[in-house]
Amino acid sequence: MRLSDFDFDLPERLIATRPVQPRSASRLLYATGAVTQDRQVTDLVHLLRKGDRLVLNNTKVIPARLNGSRIRHSDQGETRAKVEITLLSPTPDGHWRALAKPGKRLKTGERVEFGGGLWAEVLDKPEGEVLLVFNLSGGAFDAALAHVGMMPLPPYIASLRAVDAQDNLDYQTVFAKISGAVAAPTASLHFDDALLAGLADFGVSTSEVTLHVGAGTFLPVKVDDVSSHRMHSEWGQVSTQAAAEINATKAAGGRIIPVGTTALRLIESAAASSGQVQPYQGETDIFIKPGYDFRVTDGLMTNFHLPKSTLLMLVSALMGPGRIRQIYAHAIAQDYRFFSYGDSSLLLPGTP
Repeated sequence: MRLSDFDFDLPERLIATRPVQPRSASRLLYATGAVTQDRQVTDLVHLLRKGDRLVLNNTKVIPARLNGSRIRHSDQGETRAKVEITLLSPTPDGHWRALAKPGKRLKTGERVEFGGGLWAEVLDKPEGEVLLVFNLSGGAFDAALAHVGMMPLPPYIASLRAVDAQDNLDYQTVFAKISGAVAAPTASLHFDDALLAGLADFGVSTSEVTLHVGAGTFLPVKVDDVSSHRMHSEWGQVSTQAAAEINATKAAGGRIIPVGTTALRLIESAAASSGQVQPYQGETDIFIKPGYDFRVTDGLMTNFHLPKSTLLMLVSALMGPGRIRQIYAHAIAQDYRFFSYGDSSLLLPGTP
């Protein structure tokens, strides 16, 4: 498989820069092995079956983008320069991996001030990143970050408009609980309380898992032979309760349908070859591409993904590369909105 096998032309006008309101009013492309229908997210109650189980990612996005000033002292006095920091993930010893822009000018030992009493020192500069230690920790750090940080919108949105206060609401799921993500599980952004209640009344169950989505989800694939691509790792957890719920649904003949590629990658990481899901906690760097044998996943609700991305490879593995090309051609022809704030799809391989 070559990278060019996963390329397509997308008009810029189809890149969504704001979500529709209400959340569940988004369009939904319903696709099986042979059927393609234009529906709405609110139609999920008509497209799913009683006894199905949706798997939701309850990670919470932190305001990980910070604008600061680099402080440098010399014989001529103190100088300051603007720097943008995007937090990636905490380290076991309480430091933070981050991206810096411009990063090359930052030096080890320098201090970056962000306002609100928050500052950080540059401890190290591993390849392409910086390692920071902040002056605050715990609840004080969280409060300061909430005050001065901004939502880390994906590059394809941030390049088209500035981040604003509305993104604090729009770029967070209604069931977000556990802080740690620097990108949202965007398929879940279509759910509101009314939709969740309607699905529960109909007989569709939900289970929550946690995968802290990292900035690596936006990294481009740089190798032409996709089998040699090295996947980024992300921390996830499947609780004993969630594993038991998923296994019980499978045993009863219900379908397991993750909401988003993050939830899918996590439950596949936690599944044994038998299809039984085990409690899981730790890093996963699972790379799902055509040829992958799905252990527990029966379908997927997901947004429309970037050309040449690992997420497009994942949905190609689920539906087949040829079928995904048909689905994406239909979505473009029908003006579906793409990427994080865009419309969604319900993908069910085979027959419904």
